[in-house]
Amino acid sequence: MDDVAGADRRSPRSGTGWARLAVSHCQYQVFTAPGEFGLRIYTLGDDLLHVGGPNQFTGFCGIHTGWIEARVRVVPGPPAAVDVGWEAISEATLWSPSGRLSVVGLMGGTAEALTDIAVPRGLIRVRVHARDRLHESVRTDDDPPERHEPHIWAVSEETPWRTVLADPRGRDWEQKPAKAAEWAMLSLVPRPSGRPAVLPPPPPDLYEDDSGLPRVTVVRHRPAPVEISGETLPAGDLEVRLDRVDDETLTWSWAAADEPIFPQPLDTLPDDESSIVRLTSGPDGFTLRHEGVLGRHAFALGLLWEHLLDTVGPYPWIETLRGQAAEATARAEDARRRKAERDAEQWGGAPPSDRVRGLVSQARSLARIAARCSTGSTRCPPPVSVRPPAGRLAARCGSPAWNGSSGSPTRSPPPRPTAHCPHSSPTRVVSPRSTGSCPIPRCRTPPSRSTCPGGRPAHAASPMRSSRPPRFPH
Repeated sequence: MDDVAGADRRSPRSGTGWARLAVSHCQYQVFTAPGEFGLRIYTLGDDLLHVGGPNQFTGFCGIHTGWIEARVRVVPGPPAAVDVGWEAISEATLWSPSGRLSVVGLMGGTAEALTDIAVPRGLIRVRVHARDRLHESVRTDDDPPERHEPHIWAVSEETPWRTVLADPRGRDWEQKPAKAAEWAMLSLVPRPSGRPAVLPPPPPDLYEDDSGLPRVTVVRHRPAPVEISGETLPAGDLEVRLDRVDDETLTWSWAAADEPIFPQPLDTLPDDESSIVRLTSGPDGFTLRHEGVLGRHAFALGLLWEHLLDTVGPYPWIETLRGQAAEATARAEDARRRKAERDAEQWGGAPPSDRVRGLVSQARSLARIAARCSTGSTRCPPPVSVRPPAGRLAARCGSPAWNGSSGSPTRSPPPRPTAHCPHSSPTRVVSPRSTGSCPIPRCRTPPSRSTCPGGRPAHAASPMRSSRPPRFPH
């Protein structure tokens, strides 16, 4: 089958003649949008077709591997009577947002006449007719070829698949509505894809574009009385709220659950608008109508109602969602642990705060040096000393050796040749070039005048003389 872009440039057909189609494993596929089947075969269906999702179903042949003849007819409405001359007839509803339909073999066998056939946009009903379904082990050259003929018309209501005419040689298939309901709910609340956020979004799929299409109605009928109570349907991080309006009417709306179960809860609802559910009774039984739903959701909602109307008990999708949540939590915890290990290796220990991480300087290298210093594995730089405020320097001139216990932090100066300051304790050292006045910045008494606050003559500040300006370690 050609790619989507090529299909968009072609003129779709409104009907076909008979064409040969290669089939395998007794199967062919009918779809309105290419892609993987959502609901597996052998879940819901009969001897002629099994539904596979909102856009597709599988047709069953008599021949295992070989050729059949097929054609598609687009008709204005449902036939008034069952066509004669056919051995099996079954029908199902499909969602066709693109207005195209294709019939292909299971292993990709195609026929040009059966590819991208023009059909109405929106909901369509497909009725498949089949005859001469013989296995090759019993087929002879005198037998006519096996033929399949789908008839298609537009509808506004999604109704379940049904058998119109059963093949007398067919078999009865076990139906699995609970499995179908589980798939339906999971398809309505899918987890985000693992596509990296740095990649650009994929181009829009022309087969999935449903812009401009109206909302539709899901219809289910039961001959026996049924009852719907206003309740909440859990759906993992989301929930469905059924609020009663009157005896026959409820509203269906999606909302975020009070207690999400996934580490990264869903923040997008399947449908932002509420819809109406009506349950009415008549002479032939009870009819449920779910009005105002998105066309792409109609098939899944129909499967949910099939289960809810017939079964009372636990919801089949709960355990699956809990299992997915447990796996997601384990993956998130493993990712957190690996990230912590990488940070510890890069930072040389416990990672710092975000403020330190954002420093422009070499914060990571300094953090690793500090970590090695704390363990004694390397020789560290000298400790940081503190300079006292300038107003207190003169007062400390005669005090014991200053240890830098107050003031603003500064790094200790490198060692220099020293001489004792005569104004203070012998342990106080100054540069030998500090001559002509007391080394204290606020003591500027020349050698010939008075004394400094230290009580000694200023000319005794240093035994060394120099004409250069004084330089002090303070």
